Amino acid sequence: MTRSSTERLEEAFERATQRDHVFTRLYPEAARDAAAAADARRRAGISLGPLDGAIVSIKDLFDVAGEVTLAGSQALRGSPPADTDAAVLRRLRRAGAVVIGRTNMVEFAFSGLGLNPHTGTPGNAVDPALIPGGSSSGAGVSVALGSSEIAIGSDTGGSVRIPAALNGVVGFKPTARRVPLDGAYPLSPSLDSIGPLARTVAECASADAVMAGAEPQPLEPCQVAGLRIGVPRGLLFGDTEPVVTEAFERSLETLSRAGAHVVALAIDDLLEAMSAALPGASIAAIEAAAVHVSLLHAAAGDYDPRVRSRILRGAEIPAAAYLRTMQRRVELIAAMDRRLASVDAFACPATATTAPAIAPLLADEDAYHAANMLMLRNTAVGNLFDLCSITLPMAGTPRPAGFMLTARSGQDERLLSIAAACEGLFRR
Repeated sequence: MTRSSTERLEEAFERATQRDHVFTRLYPEAARDAAAAADARRRAGISLGPLDGAIVSIKDLFDVAGEVTLAGSQALRGSPPADTDAAVLRRLRRAGAVVIGRTNMVEFAFSGLGLNPHTGTPGNAVDPALIPGGSSSGAGVSVALGSSEIAIGSDTGGSVRIPAALNGVVGFKPTARRVPLDGAYPLSPSLDSIGPLARTVAECASADAVMAGAEPQPLEPCQVAGLRIGVPRGLLFGDTEPVVTEAFERSLETLSRAGAHVVALAIDDLLEAMSAALPGASIAAIEAAAVHVSLLHAAAGDYDPRVRSRILRGAEIPAAAYLRTMQRRVELIAAMDRRLASVDAFACPATATTAPAIAPLLADEDAYHAANMLMLRNTAVGNLFDLCSITLPMAGTPRPAGFMLTARSGQDERLLSIAAACEGLFRR
């Protein structure tokens, strides 16, 4: 017999107390009321959909009515409380989700490693001495440890997919315009997207549909036989840890045996063109500088210095250079869309490495920045080129690693169907 929402919630609360720094706030009273209501509906034969009674956590950058949204920082402590819930939170509540709490994150969502000097760093679910991945650090750990069934994060350069990959769960980045950003503290409005982390593709698909305002439908895995999976060997495969490479190649072989056509896909020229278009700082840094213009100096001492230094680099870029970059990005997005028309999706490792140790990154600024750039390298392609993307756990690795599938803009439901089929094969 399926356990009640109340029973599952109490287990989640117990697990939430067993690991520090995963949550920044829990909602025991409201969550228990929501779980009891979901159980009552179930007994009455009423359902609000697949999320009714699901235990859901939200990243610390989403507005909750009556609370100050801190986005993992101390710099916003004096801000007024939010008037209303974030748009996605309203939709989740209407779908019957039981919101257990806010999960920890990198300050202002600006790193792929998951470290936070203000709120503490939630260690990796497999080994707390390893990074959790960021910026949705607590989200990945909470799903992996079972203190939430679905976690809602944001993804500007990989911040859903990186912690999902490093903690051994599924993470989905939708096409950027699919889910409303209202009430989510911005990092880079041009690149930000909101996506779920969960143990299965089906759970991610249900959460994505609810947040997108669509009617959740049962997820039907597609036929693997005949799928064309592109593999862009080149820039996205350099400096890859051998265990990640080996697991990725095994995963490709699994798909080939099932009848998928694994084909070469050349995109290095487009990646190089996008890199050349950047004017000395990332798009995220430039847009973050605009978001933080009044805080950068007024609350300078409240920032993580590693985050503030990256935002300050963005503040140095002239408006004309930024505008030229964004125009070139439009051209390159169109070029990538044409290139991907020949495949159903392309595959690469979500991250080049498994989770590195926390201590050396805290001790060495150069090591921190090098690890951060490598961690973001593969996932950022989906954001820069306005694509949808998902990472699945790979089998047979000593530490978790992700198999990432990426598809054309707007092909979200098709990508989820492909991912569900791959998930079934990988688990067998």
